[in-house]
Amino acid sequence: MEFIETALKGAYIIKLDPKGDKRGSFTRIFCEKELAEIGFDKKIVQINHSITEEKGTLRGMHYQVGVASEIKIIRVIKGSVYDVIVDMRPDSDTFLKWTSSNLSKDSPQILYVPEGFAHGFQTLSQDVEMIYQHSSFYDPNSERGFPYDDPKIRISWPLPVSVVSERDSNHHNLESFNNKLFEL
Repeated sequence: MEFIETALKGAYIIKLDPKGDKRGSFTRIFCEKELAEIGFDKKIVQINHSITEEKGTLRGMHYQVGVASEIKIIRVIKGSVYDVIVDMRPDSDTFLKWTSSNLSKDSPQILYVPEGFAHGFQTLSQDVEMIYQHSSFYDPNSERGFPYDDPKIRISWPLPVSVVSERDSNHHNLESFNNKLFEL
């Protein structure tokens, strides 16, 4: 595993090292010992699998606050996505800044999202499948979100949005949150 820090401190692209032969390939996608090199000291408590059928679908922007704040380790296992993270840490030099990564089944990399970051993605292909490892359990009372097109963040999505959930469509803009972005 090779860790490449993004423009947002603490967030990494993890380049994997697949080994292949005539049988196919083998890739380590999680190693607690190697992740400790970038400060990962939590345990994985939940693993989720998402399936998104339509190209252009947008999921996000979500994060959890308080003790439910979580690290996410994200891998695309089918298709491709434009993955976006936003730094929601008020004391960070990159507060409310975002970065993106193209993740795909064919690209041997994973996105490491630290605590205090919002996450979302847009599918770049049909029939996308992703695996998310989480360091905290999902807690609906600790969940926060904002619109994918929030004018304060101004994320540049690569495709017109074809599908977005009602829940994601109903998030309030960041301007309306005031200090409730981080409170329980």
